[in-house]
Amino acid sequence: MMTSLVNLLHKENYSCVIFGLNETRTFSRRGVIDLYDLLLNDRTFLKRALVADKVVGKAAASLMILGEIRELHADVISTPALSLLRNASVKVSFGCQVPYIKNRNQDGWCPLESACFKSVSAISSFRIVQDFMQKKNVK
Repeated sequence: MMTSLVNLLHKENYSCVIFGLNETRTFSRRGVIDLYDLLLNDRTFLKRALVADKVVGKAAASLMILGEIRELHADVISTPALSLLRNASVKVSFGCQVPYIKNRNQDGWCPLESACFKSVSAISSFRIVQDFMQKKNVK
């Protein structure tokens, strides 16, 4: 099943593909917005879900953990995200592990990766994401 999600992720150039509640949903927005929206508004879809994602940093990993996903494949995953997911007993596969997620210009840290870097739990990272989204006026 994960192989078909990864294939769909790449074939259609989605940012994320999730199989939960016996249905597959595709997502195209950048960053963590789709995961954040699901966690707030459709959390049951995430529970025990399989996720294929292009880039997973600590913020995204935290949202997945709080959503109680079962398995993740990431094309690129940061070391802090991988550690957090493994500590939460989420099954993880990945194409490439990096020390941190870069920003969109590729010239520094992703703002959420930087903000969540020192957080010690998924819930503390979630609070950081929540503050970030509120400042960006995302609901």
